[in-house]
Amino acid sequence: MTRYIYDHDGYPTFTWDRTEVLDLLTAVAGLQGRILGKMQQFGFGLQKDAMLSVMTEEIVKSSEIEGEILNSEQVRSSLARHLNIKLQHAPTPSRYIDGAVESMMDATGNYRKPLTKTRLFGWHASLFPTGWSGLRKIRVGKFRKDDIQVVSNRSGRDIVHYEAPAPQDVAKQMNAFLRWFNTDGNENPLLKSAVAHLWFVIIHPFDDGNGRLTRTITEMALARSENTPLRFYSMSAQIQKEKKDYYRILEFTTTGGLDITSWLKWFFGCLTRAIENSESVIGSVLRKAEFWQKNSEHIPNATQRRILNLLFDGFIGNMTSGKVAKMCKVSQDTATRLLKDLAENGFLEVNGSGRNTHYVLK
Repeated sequence: MTRYIYDHDGYPTFTWDRTEVLDLLTAVAGLQGRILGKMQQFGFGLQKDAMLSVMTEEIVKSSEIEGEILNSEQVRSSLARHLNIKLQHAPTPSRYIDGAVESMMDATGNYRKPLTKTRLFGWHASLFPTGWSGLRKIRVGKFRKDDIQVVSNRSGRDIVHYEAPAPQDVAKQMNAFLRWFNTDGNENPLLKSAVAHLWFVIIHPFDDGNGRLTRTITEMALARSENTPLRFYSMSAQIQKEKKDYYRILEFTTTGGLDITSWLKWFFGCLTRAIENSESVIGSVLRKAEFWQKNSEHIPNATQRRILNLLFDGFIGNMTSGKVAKMCKVSQDTATRLLKDLAENGFLEVNGSGRNTHYVLK
């Protein structure tokens, strides 16, 4: 019978090699300070644009880790409303997407407020507005009453990677977690974000949505560590890139003893790469701002402006006349004409031919 981390005497008093972890903490804190310092050079408008791109990626990728694909345009539209950014022809988000955005914005925007059961239950309910997860009815806004396992299937055989604490232990463990999370002690706030991520995964307090809520709590803890609601990098986007390693280190840690040094080293390594990779997102926002500063008067057509903004914002897949017609609610002929016009004026480049014709930023 597998012995899990919570079965060990002393749980949840985790231990780690402070010498190894201290250097990582110092390095990550330096990167956080660097990116915040860089963004402070720009106006609040550009900061909000950067945050819109980063938070869209955070929410989309957090769900993608769980195998759920969200409509990124709807996520962006919902976020823009929360950030008071006006988007032209923005689609109406679904209830589900609005809920995912609201919980994340509450976590990061109100990071100073205590994390309570009521608040957590609200976030959980916002993720499952219908009370269903796919075809399964779940307990929404309440802790689970059933056993829960993390299982994969290989060659027709179920493999149990982790079994969470018994349901009768969840409330007690969550009380301890929330008390610790809301206590301002001598603990480094960055270190707290890593421990919080692991500890919530260990408890797995809900029927579903535990992964997404784990990453929401992590974003809240990171906002506390930086003492700002502004988010300029996406931890979830980096975790999605390293998903196999993420699940591997979680399984290693949750089936081991109370020493979590390996988890902390992986978490801070992933966080480092997340911050470093945010440079490309921020660079794209700045290029977009510079582009419109120079070319705004030359592109008066609203649909063409939307096409270019979609490409600047990291449009996924090929930009074709068919997609433009559908997204912008214009005819196929009009979409083709608008794209060709942008290409002829040097804003887009044509790739492929025939049915494979698509357009990219020049």
